[in-house]
Amino acid sequence: MASSKEYLDFILEQLSETEDVTWRAMMGEYIIYCQGKPVGGIYDNRFLVKPTRSAEAMMPDAEREVPYEGAKEMLLVDDVENKEFLKELLTAAAAELPAPKKRKRKEF
Repeated sequence: MASSKEYLDFILEQLSETEDVTWRAMMGEYIIYCQGKPVGGIYDNRFLVKPTRSAEAMMPDAEREVPYEGAKEMLLVDDVENKEFLKELLTAAAAELPAPKKRKRKEF
């Protein structure tokens, strides 16, 4: 089941106070970036984040969910109504993640 654009819009509104948040559609789902780093995504209308140390510390009882078959487990964000919590969560997770590697373009 793909995620709805309405749920994406809701999550983006909740993240509106977080600086440098972007998103990209990917196979019916949405990857969420903070400071250019993929911190999580929306999968089957669930907001999941990577299990960084800070994310685990901020959500010690969070359920671990698999976003799609064959993927690594991520943390389910239950408190999507709390903008300040989401801002702190994404900012802290982004600080722990490495910058994405630049992809080389193939020339034909």
